Amino acid sequence: MFEKVYEITKLIPTGKVATYGLIARLVGTKDSRRVGHALHANKDRSVPCHRVVFKDGSMAPGYAFGGPLEQKKKLLAEGVRFVGEKVDLSRCRWRK
Repeated sequence: MFEKVYEITKLIPTGKVATYGLIARLVGTKDSRRVGHALHANKDRSVPCHRVVFKDGSMAPGYAFGGPLEQKKKLLAEGVRFVGEKVDLSRCRWRK
């Protein structure tokens, strides 16, 4: 399952984000926590794990590559818009 999560996550374009729930559905499960486990275990820097957020647009507190502030910094650098501390999903949600 982890490899499928990584393959789908690589499809998220720059400037867009997906939710853990969307990735779970695309993998064929309802277990969005398992998606989080897969992304947390990822060691391949080509997988844009920073582009996956919670369903309300908030950052993952356990973001494995430097914490939520680093995740937000990467997203801002890609042009993702925020409302406060959450991604503006109305503008930046990836629709597969």
